[in-house]
Amino acid sequence: MFPRRPTPALPAVSRRLALALPAVSRRLALALPALLPLAARAQPWAPSRPLRLVIPFPPGGTTDLVGRMVAERLGPLLGQPVVVENRAGAGGNVGGEYVVRAEPDGHTLLFTTIGTAAMNHAVFGPRMPWRPEEMASVGLVTRVPNVLMAPAASPVRDMAGFIAAARGRDVTYGSSGSGGSPHVCMELIGQVAGLKLTHVPFRGSGPMLTELLAGRLDFGMDNIPSAIGHIQGGRIQALAMTGARRAALLPQVPVVAETLPGFEATAWFGVQAGARNPPAALARVGAALDAITRDAAFRARLAEFGAAGPELTPEGGTTPEAFSAFVAAELGRWGAVIRQARITAE
Repeated sequence: MFPRRPTPALPAVSRRLALALPAVSRRLALALPALLPLAARAQPWAPSRPLRLVIPFPPGGTTDLVGRMVAERLGPLLGQPVVVENRAGAGGNVGGEYVVRAEPDGHTLLFTTIGTAAMNHAVFGPRMPWRPEEMASVGLVTRVPNVLMAPAASPVRDMAGFIAAARGRDVTYGSSGSGGSPHVCMELIGQVAGLKLTHVPFRGSGPMLTELLAGRLDFGMDNIPSAIGHIQGGRIQALAMTGARRAALLPQVPVVAETLPGFEATAWFGVQAGARNPPAALARVGAALDAITRDAAFRARLAEFGAAGPELTPEGGTTPEAFSAFVAAELGRWGAVIRQARITAE
């Protein structure tokens, strides 16, 4: 018989660790349910069914045209079809509210505009059906200049002539609707130049352009895609564009800033979603939009009707963060113009 060797004593630290292990395991087991959502959120997001891109205006306008261009390119990048759904009404608010209230699973998007995302909050005030923070910005798609126009027979030929004609007397101008980008843009021109202008709102670009063609309005303001055919056909005069630089589509037409230095006001279009949607979903769609907006073929298509890319990043593209900051700045800028002009929803 050999004498039993005494079991060496565990160091004090090891004994404490051994005693603590069961308690650590219990704590991990209790914490696991709370950690699982964090792990799920860290996983890459991909749509599990077709997405809906809600266009908050009727078919046929600039918003619908560009929105459908985006939808057909977005689907292949996300691996699911993107179905366009027109939900018009209340200056874009009907479609916007539908998206804000939709199931926050990343599958319902809004093709938003400067009016829906920025101007409407001041125009509708307490009647606005959602607050800015309830909508998340996903990506800016394009900027489109407005164009100041006159009937073909008008003696006014340029921006300086417009200011001279409007100074000291009341002139009429038409737009596609009260509180929209052309209306508010024209009010800003009036504020900067010190002019008194009488707004004549219409239900859409078509009726306004009909009256301008007939000479029953002194002037008109609209997004360039709606008016380009009449301008190129010589049926309407383009006096000035509201972008930062002359458009390649109409290089002979000056910009307002050549007469009123520093002036720039463009309509714009992008994608938003309800703020409750998963951040990973917004990031995935945002990355796809960035790829679309930097694609040469897409930009060439935009240039056909005077539109430009977002230019929010050094590469000329967009990100959710950059678009969010852009929308915040537009809310402040246009809110001030709208309040000064006392524009309210009809």
